Formats: sequence, structure tokens, C-alpha cells
Amino acid sequence: MEREGRRPAPRGHSEQIAVDDETEPVTVKLGAWVSNTKSRRDRLSTEQLEALRELGMEWA
Repeated sequence: MEREGRRPAPRGHSEQIAVDDETEPVTVKLGAWVSNTKSRRDRLSTEQLEALRELGMEWA
């Protein structure tokens, strides 16, 4: 969200990220993850919701 401002990631959006033990970047389907997490927020723990709030997820 920091790079894109407050605009949400579209469901089909993917990001390439570096993972410590991997030699190649890993593709993360960010849009699907955000959408799924938001729709299942009632099943998240208080700690998970707080972490999402700290990241700027206003719906958390």
C-alpha cells in the first residue's frame, strides 16, 4: 500500500519478492491474498488483525 498509496490491489495482482532461502524471487498473489483475508477477517485472531491495522488495512 505504501508504494501505491491507498488504492487496493486488484484481485489479479501479483508481486515478486525475495525470500531468504530462495535463489529466485517468489511470486505472491497479493490481490487474491488481500481479498481472501478481508472476506475471512472474522476468523482472524486479535494479533493478526492488529498486525494488519499496523500495515494500514483500514478494514481490519
